[in-house]
Amino acid sequence: MNNQSSIAAALPPLVSDAIPGMGDADESRSILPTLNDDGSRKWIKPRVSKGRFLTARRIVAYALIGLFAILPLLRVNGRPLILLDISARRFHILGTTFYPTDTLLLALLMVGAFLSIFWFTVVFGRVWCGWACPQTVYMEFLFRPIERLLQGAPGRAAKGWLQTAGLARPVKFLIYFACAFLLAHAFLAYFVSWQNLREWVFGSPSDHLIGFGVVAFVTVAMMLDFGYFREQVCLVMCPYGRFQSVLLDRQSMIVRYDQSRGEPRGAKSSKASVSLPVLSSDAPALKGDCIDCHMCVTTCPTGIDIRNGLQMECIGCAQCIDACDAVMVKVHRPRGLIRYSSQARMEGQKFRLLRPRVILYPAVVAVLAGLFGWVLLNTGVADVTVLRGMGQPFTLTPEGEVANGIRVKIVNRLDHPGDFNLAVSGTPGTHLKADFAAIHVATGQMLTTPVQVLAPRASFAAGRAQITITVAGPDKFSTIIPFTLLGPATAQDDSSTHARSENHP
Repeated sequence: MNNQSSIAAALPPLVSDAIPGMGDADESRSILPTLNDDGSRKWIKPRVSKGRFLTARRIVAYALIGLFAILPLLRVNGRPLILLDISARRFHILGTTFYPTDTLLLALLMVGAFLSIFWFTVVFGRVWCGWACPQTVYMEFLFRPIERLLQGAPGRAAKGWLQTAGLARPVKFLIYFACAFLLAHAFLAYFVSWQNLREWVFGSPSDHLIGFGVVAFVTVAMMLDFGYFREQVCLVMCPYGRFQSVLLDRQSMIVRYDQSRGEPRGAKSSKASVSLPVLSSDAPALKGDCIDCHMCVTTCPTGIDIRNGLQMECIGCAQCIDACDAVMVKVHRPRGLIRYSSQARMEGQKFRLLRPRVILYPAVVAVLAGLFGWVLLNTGVADVTVLRGMGQPFTLTPEGEVANGIRVKIVNRLDHPGDFNLAVSGTPGTHLKADFAAIHVATGQMLTTPVQVLAPRASFAAGRAQITITVAGPDKFSTIIPFTLLGPATAQDDSSTHARSENHP
C-alpha cells in the first residue's frame, strides 16, 4: 500500500508505533486526561455503568460509611474502640491505650501498617483506591449521586422545578455543605469522644473554640475537595499513584485491556468483525472485539482511556470493566475484554503467587507483629521515668547534706486511680524530701512530680553517688530505677557550692 497514513489510522497505537514513520497519527491526544488542549481544566462528569463490580463497590462503600459513623460510639472494656485524645495525650485503639511514651509500640504499629499496604498493593494492585479510599467512597457514592439527582446524569438533563428555576446548583451545594458539616463532626468525634462532642454541639462555640475551628476547617476542606478539586485530589495531591511504579510487579492484579483480543478496534456488526487492513498479501487478517464506543472512557472517574495501558491515574474502580462487559453482551462477544488481570497473564505467562515481594512483606510484618505483641504484653500497669531536676545539678543544705532535684514521671495505665510510693536505697543515709506521702495518679493520667533526694557528703566519690529509686504502686506494681546523684568532688567545690546554696536557698 502507498497510503501509510490511512493504514496507521486503522492500526492500534502500539502496532503503529512499531512501524517506522507511522507513529505520528495521534499527536493531538491530550497529555493529561483532565486538561483541555488550551490548558484549561476539563471537568469530568463520569456516567454510571451498572454491573457486578458497581454493586459490590456500593455495598462496600455504604458499609464503610456506616462504620465510620458508629466507630466513635463503640466501646471495649469501658474504653472507646478508637479515640485519639491528643489533648490528654493518650490514644485508645481497639481496646488498648497508648501514650506518648509508647514510642516503640507506635513505631512498630505504623511500620507494620505501611508494609501491609505495600503487600496488599503487590498482590491486589490499587483495589484500596477504587474500593475503600474515603476520597472515592464519598465522592462516588455520596456527593456525585446528589449531583446527578439534582442536575442530571451525563447526557441527561434533570427535570423539575429546581432545574427550571435555576436552583439545582445552589441546592446541590447547600446539601454538600450539610453533608460536609455532619462528616466534620463525625471526624471530630475520633479526637474528643462522642460524649464531649454531644455537649459541644448543644453548647456555645465560645466554650470550645478549638473544636469549633476544627469542624469549620474540615467542613471547608470537604467542600473544596468534593465540590471543586474532586479527582484532582487523586491525580495531584495523593502520592499513592506515583508509588505504584515501585510497588507493583508484572504479577500484580490491575485493571487491564486485552489488546490482543480487542485490536484493531472499530465499529462493527454484532455478528462479524472488521478485518485489519493487511500490509501484504502474506499477512493474516486480524479481528478485534473493541468497537471503539468510548464507554470505558466516559465512565472513568479520572477520565483516562484504559486501552492505553496502565496509567498513574487509574484507581482500579472497575467502572470500565462494567461498561465494557455490558457492551460485549450487546454485540454478542465474551465478557472480559477489560478485566482484573496482570501484565504477565495478559502476555500468556503463568501466574506466580509466591514471589520475593509477596513473601518478604508478610514475613517482615509477622516479625513486627510478634515484637509488638511481646512489648505490649511486657508493658506494666504503669510507666515510670526518673529525670534530673531543672536548674543547678545539686546544692548543699545547712546540715551538710547534698540535695539533688529529680522529677518522677508516672503514667497510670490502670482503669482506676492509684497511689505510688517512692523509696531510695544503695547509699547509707540517703532519703527523700517531699511534701506528700504518696503520688496520686488518676486513670490514664501522666503526672510529673518534683522530689528532692538528700545524701551525706561522704557518700560521694569523684562527685558521684549511685542509688536506686524504688516505685511501688497498686496491683503489686514495683520497679527499681538506678540513678546517679551529683555532688562536690573536692573541698573547694564543697565550699563554693555551700556558698551558692546560702545565697539561693
